[in-house]
Amino acid sequence: MKKETKYKIILVLLALALVASVVLSFIPLEQACGGTSNSCTIVQTSQYEFTLGLKNSHIGLVAFPILALLVFFELKRPKRYQKIAITVGMSIGSVFAVYFLYLQFFVLKAICKYCMVVDVAVIASLALIIFWDEK
Repeated sequence: MKKETKYKIILVLLALALVASVVLSFIPLEQACGGTSNSCTIVQTSQYEFTLGLKNSHIGLVAFPILALLVFFELKRPKRYQKIAITVGMSIGSVFAVYFLYLQFFVLKAICKYCMVVDVAVIASLALIIFWDEK
């Protein structure tokens, strides 16, 4: 398959992750999650809501546009360092995504639909980078 298609799919996944981060960052939880006593709210108000003192959704507001720009530039003018930066960024993001999935499923026993969008998008992007054969 074509390299351009791979990176276009990754751009769409990053856009979805960014939208989910925007929702969690700027829309009140009662509206975004549909109430105060559901699993989405449980996840978003847990002790795991922050990483290194920063709200996880705010980290996404910074990370996803940076990754999207790198992917966009890789589409326009491919460079080896861009591909490496994208792979490293997605690898780091995937480590966090797997950790957050673990927390949701096994520690909190509650699922946030927006978190799932972010986590699945990041892991799927890394899978595309690793397993999509560029020809």
